[in-house]
Amino acid sequence: MNITHRTSQFTAMDSYPTRQKDRECLVPRKDPILWRDWTASAPITQAQAQAYESNGYLVCKGLFSDDEIDRLIAASARLRANGQDIRTEDLVTEPGADAVRTIFRLDEHSPLFARLAADTRIADVARFLLDDEVYLHQSRLNYKPGFIGKEFYWHSDFETWHAEDGMPRMRAVSASILLTDNSALNGPLMLIPGSHRHFIACQGETPAANHKTSLKRQEVGVPSNVVLEKLAGDAGLDAATGPAGTVVFFECNTLHASNSNVTPFPRSNAFFVYNAMSNQPVAPFAAPAPRPTFLANRGAAQAIRPVRGDLSTA
Repeated sequence: MNITHRTSQFTAMDSYPTRQKDRECLVPRKDPILWRDWTASAPITQAQAQAYESNGYLVCKGLFSDDEIDRLIAASARLRANGQDIRTEDLVTEPGADAVRTIFRLDEHSPLFARLAADTRIADVARFLLDDEVYLHQSRLNYKPGFIGKEFYWHSDFETWHAEDGMPRMRAVSASILLTDNSALNGPLMLIPGSHRHFIACQGETPAANHKTSLKRQEVGVPSNVVLEKLAGDAGLDAATGPAGTVVFFECNTLHASNSNVTPFPRSNAFFVYNAMSNQPVAPFAAPAPRPTFLANRGAAQAIRPVRGDLSTA
């Protein structure tokens, strides 16, 4: 059933009601996964497109040269070392520690990462998958330090973006660019294959300013153990591992998480959320007010103009 959601500008239909007070629901997805049919001119192979549609994610290796990867790693290290110069609202530290966990608005803090977000090797894939021009709904740099890097619990990004940002449809894709080697041991991205085919309407109403606590530990908008056991029991779990420079594209509704990192080896990645220009946020569907703009780009979004060429000359 569609629930009418009223905004000051127009009426939007809530196709994915969530954050219900007394129940959790598992409902079939209503949106396409691949918004465009594959052709030989696509920026990914037919096999890759089919894998993305089936699993809800795609792991790509070898897109960048060693020099490009080294430049990105160095830029990432500089941002982390100069965390005191980052706007307070853009900086999140590890729970109970001062170590940097996340730097938001990455494209504003680094010209090199802004250039990376527009690179054809990533942006053109997003445009193909969504069959639209795209903009950055969110960008961030994630660190998971050795020994103390805490977990990110299972969730669908779309559930949060829909409930708290007002993203209407499942027409967004995330690109995670690994900036360290990710193994099965140092807290890599974990995913449930095929989980993007169902929407989990989570139980529990959204408290005011929920983002202030959820950025460190998410407790609202997460699936129950019963649902996770069912989905993982049906399809298993996967870990997106690979050397630095690997790119993981994952569909906005794919359930994912990561374990704590108790190894000596840190894990970090640049993270870009590409949303279709036709899918810009309205008022939140299940929250008292929109999240701040460092979490959700709102207003007059500018479509990315893809740039071709080597990052080492950027």
